[in-house]
Amino acid sequence: MKNKNDYKNFISVLCTLNCLENSGGGAFQEQNKSEINLKSDITKLNNNIFSKPFVKWAGGKKQLLTQIESLIPSDFFQSSVTYIEPFVGGGAFLFYLLNKYPTIESAVINDINEDLITTYNIIKNKPLELISFLKQIQYEFYKLDEFEKQKRQRFNSKGLDDIENSAIFIFLNRTCFNGLYRVNSKGLFNVPFGKYTNPLICDEQTLLEDSKLLQKVEILNGDFSQTLDYLNNKTLFYLDPPYRPLTITSSFTSYSSERFDDNEQKRLCEFCNLINNNKQKFILSNSDPKNTNANDNFFDELYSNFNINRIYAKRAINSKGSKRGDISELLIDNFNSNFGEFYNA
Repeated sequence: MKNKNDYKNFISVLCTLNCLENSGGGAFQEQNKSEINLKSDITKLNNNIFSKPFVKWAGGKKQLLTQIESLIPSDFFQSSVTYIEPFVGGGAFLFYLLNKYPTIESAVINDINEDLITTYNIIKNKPLELISFLKQIQYEFYKLDEFEKQKRQRFNSKGLDDIENSAIFIFLNRTCFNGLYRVNSKGLFNVPFGKYTNPLICDEQTLLEDSKLLQKVEILNGDFSQTLDYLNNKTLFYLDPPYRPLTITSSFTSYSSERFDDNEQKRLCEFCNLINNNKQKFILSNSDPKNTNANDNFFDELYSNFNINRIYAKRAINSKGSKRGDISELLIDNFNSNFGEFYNA
């Protein structure tokens, strides 16, 4: 995104659209009119348009939605369900289920990434203000040589209000390499910028649809273990933690300054046992160590009391295209499991 000539036509279209939207005035001079139009848009949302994740996320589950769903008995959603996702990330499975199953009366999501959770809250509670700010960022995007660098520095200053922080969070996600979120030991975002011809920064329809579904969702920020307090009579947990790296150099799990090592993986297994002891259901995703070491039985031994399924997914976080492709991943669940009656945590 360093060559302004590559974006000449794109920026011209953006400027034209913004000028038309503001009836010939300067960009965003008619803020109240824009907000009225946005409020009108909410009432006109097409019920046939499904919501989807508002960010790209490493290890996102878009391609695996039906495979994950296939583990759930067909009659499970015939009565009221509480859905809990302790590592929500981009929320692909969350939005998929909320779209498809109205019997999910309530949901709880959590993530340790504060910037991500702040953005979820803003989309839920202040989508119009966020869209307005994103349109402004999109309009100013013609300052290509320094614009991305300036926004990253401002984001890392950590002195922003929640709306601006969320807008820049989405902007960085849409323009950085492969949509990754990674921070250094100081908690500062450090993913290099990608090379995109015309990244969509303000996906207004998605933000409005997501906001509508998030009205039934309680949003938490912290350790995954706190979500156990929210289980109900019939609860489904979907756990998609930072994956255990297949090699020393493959780890890209630093979505926060905290590290998710093997001890954390074991603590997560104890959490799953607690879910099972409470006679609730869970599905857990993770990497398959056998992709690189056929003798690595870490998860097979850790979750030996539960159902372990191996599926295939395309993963593309490697900077070299030749090293991307189908790999085996694990889906672990406790459907049709009675081990919870005998296991003592």
